Amino acid sequence: MTKAAVTGREVRVALVGCGRIAGNHFDALRNVDGLSLVAVSDTNEERARAAGEAQDVPWFRSYEEMLKSVKSDAIAICTPSGLHPQHGVLAARAGRHVITEKPMAISLAAADELVQACDAAGVHLFVVKQNRLNPPVQLLKRAIDKGRFGRIYLANTTVRWTRPQDYYDQAPWRGTWEFDGGAFMNQASHYVDLVQWLVGPVESVMAKTATLARRIESEDTGIAVMRFRNGALGTIEVTMLTYPKNLEGSITILGEKGSVKIGGTAVNKVETWQFADYDDDDKLVEAAATTPPNVYGFGHETYYRNVLKVLRGEAMPDTDGRAGRKSLELILGIYESAKTGRDVPLPLRVTL
Repeated sequence: MTKAAVTGREVRVALVGCGRIAGNHFDALRNVDGLSLVAVSDTNEERARAAGEAQDVPWFRSYEEMLKSVKSDAIAICTPSGLHPQHGVLAARAGRHVITEKPMAISLAAADELVQACDAAGVHLFVVKQNRLNPPVQLLKRAIDKGRFGRIYLANTTVRWTRPQDYYDQAPWRGTWEFDGGAFMNQASHYVDLVQWLVGPVESVMAKTATLARRIESEDTGIAVMRFRNGALGTIEVTMLTYPKNLEGSITILGEKGSVKIGGTAVNKVETWQFADYDDDDKLVEAAATTPPNVYGFGHETYYRNVLKVLRGEAMPDTDGRAGRKSLELILGIYESAKTGRDVPLPLRVTL
């Protein structure tokens, strides 16, 4: 079932969840010609009103009321992670395309329910993975696709950030298993996504996690060791306890003919770029560095440009529901290993 393309007018987007990440969506919608924000909703009346007045659009406390009252083509879902599938299913059943923040769900069953609801309704499901669109990451992806590394031996992604206790105390859902997950599921989910998107499917994972300093249910620190199906090994190192501020969000790929590290606080700067053979992309490395205002980077605007093209029938989605599910599965494999102490093979059972 295919929904007709939106042509001849602006694509209207309503947003649910006016918290921390919503500002990136507001900025992107304002900066992309052809998109318009038409309404916002949040169960917190003060937050909904403030966002609505600031963006000069109607605001609602009830998401369902917004769906019924305001004509829109797509819903941007910026609510707590555990609510993404529920809110996405409601949007799909109302005939709206779904743009959901990461992670798309916190269980595979819920992720599959969301994918199936969007398929049944004939609407697109977009999962926001804006770090894939960072210029240095795009250069790295091209280098891998061109085979410049030869055989890849080792991949590492590191997230050394800080989230103080008052960050978790701002909302009761943060750091809970039911609505959020921990450092892997929330803050590092983009990096888990990057490593499997770049290197390929993971065969198995072994992990250790800990809650060392924050008063939360889930982990504030963890390490995972992966074996990829292509034989490469990989590690993911994550902590929210870096003193005194965010230090690094990086990915490193080492192969027989190349070594690359993209670092900065949010994979925004090429720190190492060495290959045995020259390619014209090498001239673009220095210009690819960016200085984002925060760890979210600039990718939301680029992501929304793709959304617009897809809804006009001019492109394929950068990251759809099935792509979003792959990184969720790896995160859940990490949690399963940390809980059981075992090496966990992928794919997982759908019950997780």
